[in-house]
This record gives sequence, structure tokens and C-alpha cells, in this order.
Amino acid sequence: MIRVALEGILIPFLGTALGAACVFFMRRELHRAVQRALTGFAAGVMVAASVWSLLIPALEQSTDLGKWSFLPAAVGFAVGILFLLLLDRVIPHLHANANKAEGPHCRAKKTTMMVLAVTLHNVPEGMAVGVVLAGLLSGVAEISVGGALALSIGIAIQNFPEGAIVSMPLCAEGKTKRGAFLLGALSGAVEPVGAALTILFAGLFVPAMPYLLSFAAGAMIYVVVEELIPETSEGEHSNVGVIAFSVGFILMMALDVALG
Repeated sequence: MIRVALEGILIPFLGTALGAACVFFMRRELHRAVQRALTGFAAGVMVAASVWSLLIPALEQSTDLGKWSFLPAAVGFAVGILFLLLLDRVIPHLHANANKAEGPHCRAKKTTMMVLAVTLHNVPEGMAVGVVLAGLLSGVAEISVGGALALSIGIAIQNFPEGAIVSMPLCAEGKTKRGAFLLGALSGAVEPVGAALTILFAGLFVPAMPYLLSFAAGAMIYVVVEELIPETSEGEHSNVGVIAFSVGFILMMALDVALG
């Protein structure tokens, strides 16, 4: 189980690093339509993971509450939303294609602010992986090895385009390819760290697992609604983001059901 946990922690980071490595093989910044597609795909994966890997197991663990079995999931989900809302307010960051930074005023460079935005985005993903792995290590019946790995693989798949979306614009703005790669990969470093810390603390609160699972789901949905979906709709109208969202959603759902 320890080996599975280590693999589950590192697989998502590997996805980000491989995506950031695209800067060594592609000469130009990603076309806007490609960025839309990749962002929509990531959103679809995150929504499906929130439902099948987090919310459904949270509800299944609360069946002894009868008609109130929804309560832990509802409370955890709401707190997860509020937690990301707080981080969004206190951490200065700049979303892709945005002209104005969010959060408190900061004199940091634009590239730094962009990396902070993706890092903020990755926080709930690391928490989600950590909570599921903690449940697996604690012997929670509703969480299987296949289900835990499905979540890690799904997040790694959607991290691949995120790594590229960070590194490619940085290179286009004058960063060296090596520097752009390192910053792109660094944006995903918060995931293994967050997952490891979540495993450490979640293991101490196994009875609270339904709350923790739904907390991670709420945090991920916040990122999807606040950041990813608006980015797929910017500029000239296009359905590419919706189509990519559907592909990502179906792929993550299939992974979770097939491996779970």
C-alpha cells in the first residue's frame, strides 16, 4: 500500500512536468483554440473526479445516517468552496489571458503571478489525491486501489495540458526554455506536497473522511467554475471548450469505473 501511495502522489506531478516539457519541442505559443480545448478538457476531468472519486464515496460512507446521509458531503463541499474562496482572496495571482491580477496588491512579475495562479489551481487537486490515498491506507471500504490510481492518473492527464499552458507563454515572453520548463513543473510541485500533508493529517481523522472527500470536491469545483469554464468562453464564440470538457469528463468517468 505504501508503494501505491507513493505512486499516487507522484503521478500527477509527472503529468505537469511532461506538459511543461512541451516547451522543448514546440516553437510557438499554443493557439488560443488549443488552449480552450486543453482548459475544457481539464475542467471535464476535474468535475468527473469530484463526482465519482470524491462525492459518491463520501455519500456511500454516510449511509448509516439514513435520510441525512447527504449532510457530511454537503457540509464538506461548502467548506471546500469557502476555503478556495479564501485562498483566492489572500494569494496574489494572475490568470491566463487576464490583464489584471487578483488578490492583494503585489509587485511580483507577471510570470510569477501566472505560476501562483496555476499553483493555487493545483492545491485542491493535491488535496483530493491525498484524501483518497489516506482513505485507502486507512482501509476505508468504499475506496479501492484502482479507484485511487484512477484519480491520480486522471489528474495527471489533465495536468499535462496545464504544464504546457504555463511553460509555453513564459517562453514566448522571453524566458529560456529551461527556465520556462522549471517554472511550469514547479507550478505542479504543490500537488505532491499537498497530497503528502493531507495523507498525514487525514489519517488522523478517519471518521471525518466523508467531510474530507467532499471538501476536496468543493475545492476542485470552485476552480472549475471560477477559472476554467470562464477561460473556455473568452473571446470569439467557439464550441471547442464544451467538446473538450465532454471528452475529459467521459474519460475520467470511464477510468474511475473501469479501475475502481
